[in-house]
Parts: sequence; structure tokens; C-alpha cells
Amino acid sequence: MKETYSFPHLDAHQTQRAPTTDWESDLADAIEAAFAKGHQSLDELVAALNRSRMRPRAGGLWTPENFTALMRELGARP
Repeated sequence: MKETYSFPHLDAHQTQRAPTTDWESDLADAIEAAFAKGHQSLDELVAALNRSRMRPRAGGLWTPENFTALMRELGARP
């Protein structure tokens, strides 16, 4: 009989206190796609996002400043 190991376990959303929005999921997909294409620096990532359909919440283009501000905001969200 095989036993299942259940504690401790990794839950990718264990620190998340609010559900992920559709926009956040789409952004995560766009970031993953950029990394998969080899984009590693902030400037490369921002350029890849600007080539994608994913736009900042307020519209316009991504900049290193608005991208890092958003990452700080999402990381600090209760």
C-alpha cells in the first residue's frame, strides 16, 4: 500500500490572501512566455510585454518603472 505524503507540502499560492484576477493570470502568462523566449533583463521583459497584447491596468505601454511598481504592489498585497 502506497502512502501519500501530505505535510509539509508546497502550495504555490500559500501566501496569497486574495484570489488571482483574470488580468493577473494573463500577466503571469505573458511574463512566463517572455522568460521562455530567453528574455531575462528588465528591459527585455518590458519590451516583450509591449510586443504582447498584455497592457498595464491603466493602459498605455509598459515601462521599467510601472512594471517594478506593479510587482511591488502585488508582492505587498495582503
